Amino acid sequence: MKDRLAARAREEGLAAMGVCRPDAIPEAAGRLAEFVAKERHGQMGWMAERMSWRGNPAALWPEARSVVMFAEPYTQAHDPLAALDRPDRAAISVYAQNRDYHDVLKKRLKRLGRWFLDQAPGHEIKVFVDTAPVMEKPLAQAAGLGWQGKHTNLLGRRLGNWFFLGVIFTTVELPADAPEPGHCGNCTACLDACPTGAFPAPFQLDARRCISYLTIEHKGPVDPALRPLLGNRIYGCDDCLGSCPWNKFAVAATETKYAARPDLIEPPLAELAGLDDAAFRARFSGSPIKRIGRGRFVRNVCYAIGNSGDSRLRGAVARLLEDADPVVAEAARWAVARLSRG
Repeated sequence: MKDRLAARAREEGLAAMGVCRPDAIPEAAGRLAEFVAKERHGQMGWMAERMSWRGNPAALWPEARSVVMFAEPYTQAHDPLAALDRPDRAAISVYAQNRDYHDVLKKRLKRLGRWFLDQAPGHEIKVFVDTAPVMEKPLAQAAGLGWQGKHTNLLGRRLGNWFFLGVIFTTVELPADAPEPGHCGNCTACLDACPTGAFPAPFQLDARRCISYLTIEHKGPVDPALRPLLGNRIYGCDDCLGSCPWNKFAVAATETKYAARPDLIEPPLAELAGLDDAAFRARFSGSPIKRIGRGRFVRNVCYAIGNSGDSRLRGAVARLLEDADPVVAEAARWAVARLSRG
């Protein structure tokens, strides 16, 4: 059954599959509790909610006997860090340069799940793609897909670290795989690459300093001391992922919906600053970027313009000084002041 499921997963375009028991990550609850106790989750209150489920997958669905983890690559053909050298352009995390992976991957897993249930009548499944209190990365390591690197992301010897994770809980008892040990050695490339020093120590993350958190999850103004460190990153950050030497083994993406849209590869900041709510929704329909809303997005664009040092962009941001969103208006004032000093 496991071999047939793995073969079917490959037919669906998934790069890897592994299996573990629901109780395979006993250390997760303590690590999560420490992370929350130190308030490193910032405004992500959902991480503190239902911690008993998040830290113990066996409690989430007691009937489950196996956790099946899947990896789907989104590796891009272009250099994910090239935009950082063009300060008048926007750097958007490569995972968000086309369709929302939550929708794409979940549809694929549901198809796979329906096939699986046909092979195992009388059994049940639950499919999750960032939609439940599930700690996918520790489970994926326990299932042998890879290991959590010093940047806390999952990477694999045969996958690199450009891949999404999906999970199927099932009442079918499948043979478990051996967990993957770490292979980072003495390398600190990911830690050294972080512009904001978001890693207090190897294998630890303080989300409050992480650019992905600040540009996506953080509501309201960003700490002025951190704004210059954002550079031109307006949605997410790929610096730690892009610097990992294991990416030389990165698997090519097979899903065309993850191929970068030309208009999202280094788009001009001036163009993005001019988006009203309707234009923002139209441009990012079907994209994960749409979730943060026009206000948070344009706030990030203002910070990037302020960091650009390009006085020609002053006009684009000056139009936002009286924006109806007070956070955008404040970000515009900060950008204009910063350009004036430059």
